[in-house]
Amino acid sequence: MVERSSSPLARNAMAYVLAGGRGSRLQQLTDRRAKPAVYFGGKARIIDFALSNAINSGIRRIGVATQYKAHSLIRHLQRGWGFLRPERNESFDILPASQRVSESQWYEGTADAVYQNIDIIRDYNIEYMVILAGDHIYKMDYELMLRQHVNAKADVTVGCLEVPRSEASGFGVMAVDENDNIVEFVEKPQDPPGIPGNPDYSLASMGIYVFSTNYLIDELRRDAADPNSSRDFGKDIIPHIVKEGKAVAHRFAKSCVRASSEKEAYWRDVGTIDAYWQANIDLTDILPELDIYDRSWPIWTYAEIKPPAKFVHNEDGRRGQAISSLVSGDCIISGSTVNRSLLFTGVLARSWSQVDEAVVLPECVIGRYARLSRVVVDRGVKIPAGLVVGEDPELDARRFNRSPGGICLITQDMLDAAGLSEA
Repeated sequence: MVERSSSPLARNAMAYVLAGGRGSRLQQLTDRRAKPAVYFGGKARIIDFALSNAINSGIRRIGVATQYKAHSLIRHLQRGWGFLRPERNESFDILPASQRVSESQWYEGTADAVYQNIDIIRDYNIEYMVILAGDHIYKMDYELMLRQHVNAKADVTVGCLEVPRSEASGFGVMAVDENDNIVEFVEKPQDPPGIPGNPDYSLASMGIYVFSTNYLIDELRRDAADPNSSRDFGKDIIPHIVKEGKAVAHRFAKSCVRASSEKEAYWRDVGTIDAYWQANIDLTDILPELDIYDRSWPIWTYAEIKPPAKFVHNEDGRRGQAISSLVSGDCIISGSTVNRSLLFTGVLARSWSQVDEAVVLPECVIGRYARLSRVVVDRGVKIPAGLVVGEDPELDARRFNRSPGGICLITQDMLDAAGLSEA
């Protein structure tokens, strides 16, 4: 566990979570919900990690900017995050794109999603702004990043990951000096700059920024007046500050929160079906890289009132059992075998079915004799009796969305289009 100061800056900060993106690489998982609202880890949504980091860091003022297909996200936020109380100098604002600046203007970029709510931000009279992406999985103490920002007298502090140079071309990359002052910001470079003293690695932006509030407001207004700006932090705001002000890199390893079982700093962009499946399945390991059981840094979420999971039948070939799996409340494993899988709330696996290396979202029904392997099953899907997925790649690809890594995404629309109905 990281050591913390006795006088936290976080209590005078606001966490502003950018949660308006679709996340199109998750394919049909984001047809009805924004990426931050996608389920993760058995109970949570992706956005719960950024929000939980804020709460656990001591931040008590939070805003969430939403835009794309926001109903599922807003409903989750209202149910799970309404415990912050104004009478305790706490607040939780859901900020949909509401044409506050212009009757025809929605959020045009990440910076504009903050700019359009400047009046709300100013009303809270807070000193620091922590700008967060709402679509990554990680545990981080933002207080430590705030301390670096203040001690360095920075105009902006940028959260950064150390990644191999060969993998850095997909990120915004920081070129820094020996003191981690950012001297250049390059968006998705073909030849990423290395880190001084460690040239085989680069510093990649996490989409996490700390500003003094007044400075940020001035920068947003300047950017809004620029007709050539795309209104984006990574493309416009940060590069301008690198040239004209003082930008500092904050290395994630300095503030990553790790339980005793977590050996490496954990951060995942679960933006593809393969990455999403892998990150969920990894949680079934005996000692997973991400410890969601760490009580010192809990992941807050909406806790549904549901009965416990239930396992029934005990005959050869029809035994309700789960091995190396996470099974959420209200699941019924009825004579089914579940292996190295993650089942969300309310899944029913009927007799003689087999589920291997599967991520099954809430309220799904798996029919008798079905066999599912290396799949992601969307919420509410009714798997028909006898359906086999994961054993014939060509057949799978004709009926479902099969990823480059061989993971099949199954939705109800796909089953209906293939003429497959529930048993």
